[in-house]
Amino acid sequence: MNVKIDESWNRVLRAEWEKPYFGQLVQFVRQEYATKQVFPPGKQIFAAFDATPFHAVKVVILGQDPYHDVGQANGLCFSVNDGVAMPPSLINIFREVQADTGAPMPTTGNLDRWARQGVLLLNATLTVEAHHAASHQGRGWEQFTDEVISHLATQREHLVFLLWGNYAKQKGRYIDRNRHLVLTSAHPSPLSANRGGWFGNHHFSLANDYLVRHGLTPIQW
Repeated sequence: MNVKIDESWNRVLRAEWEKPYFGQLVQFVRQEYATKQVFPPGKQIFAAFDATPFHAVKVVILGQDPYHDVGQANGLCFSVNDGVAMPPSLINIFREVQADTGAPMPTTGNLDRWARQGVLLLNATLTVEAHHAASHQGRGWEQFTDEVISHLATQREHLVFLLWGNYAKQKGRYIDRNRHLVLTSAHPSPLSANRGGWFGNHHFSLANDYLVRHGLTPIQW
């Protein structure tokens, strides 16, 4: 199967394209896009991989599924397009970045600038039906993104995995903590963040400290 994805990821994930689950997933996704309103736009399904090639990944942030309102999802988890109002979770992320690193609150919620620095902004499920959260879960995307995490965890060294909320923590259960830095906390959504465990987690400075210790350029959050 010919999948339009960054060539470095294509080499790593080539075996997935021929597995039965992925063929079924592609069939389902094509039918959904043909008959319903689905996000992100089809050309941006693999935007996270295109923005951050396999060899360039330094940090992995794991989301659940794309934003499901019109004009929000752009293929990068937690990110929205320029000019789109920032969702509450993203505002809380920027609030923690500001408190942790002193970086000012940005004027846009587009996280492409992070992706270009080596932050893989990966949703566990890469597509969603409009206005129906989690509507494409259980169709095969989770198996695919498990493989993505597995390849990164076994073929790369000294990566930082930021796992926010119980769902993300479960996706990180096979990552070797002796080989990578795994930071976990509450999810930045208001419901979770306001209960405690998100604000003050210092994940952004801790990630940069780890990268610097291993000779890598820190992220300009």
